[in-house]
Amino acid sequence: MRQPVDWFAIEHLDVEQLLAQWRWLCRDRMRLIARNAFADLFLCDQTGAVFLLDVAVGRLTRVADSESQFRELAGTNEKRAEWFAEPDELSASAKGLMPNANECIGFSIPLALSKGVSPNPPYVVDLYEHVSFLGDLNRQIGDLPDGAKVRLRVKPRSGASQAPIASQGH
Repeated sequence: MRQPVDWFAIEHLDVEQLLAQWRWLCRDRMRLIARNAFADLFLCDQTGAVFLLDVAVGRLTRVADSESQFRELAGTNEKRAEWFAEPDELSASAKGLMPNANECIGFSIPLALSKGVSPNPPYVVDLYEHVSFLGDLNRQIGDLPDGAKVRLRVKPRSGASQAPIASQGH
């Protein structure tokens, strides 16, 4: 049986590829220092500050002044629950959802669009594809007011994999 995601085992991941669809929000050069099972990324900027890229809702938030402060805080029960969604990860693991080092847990309906939608089954998905999809989706819906209706149309882009096209519904 596989163990839960090792949040700090990120050396094999390509931060530039992960952030390719997030440059609209994350313009500066950053270094990946951790990730959670749900694809949220912890990034360190050139000043040493640590940021959480919440890929579900498209938000970049400063969480620590330094990597050492981040690691210290990450050892607390409160931050393991808040930043790494440890209780949710353990619950998913108990249901057989155990992503490997290149996977994460996603949801059938992206969380940015799922307010009040139940059930919203989780599944294991490729980390790069999921982060890219959510970056493109959040970029497209970022300027819409909360509660706006969105209609998704998936169109192939020339030379690229399929990505969502979001438009405000009627």
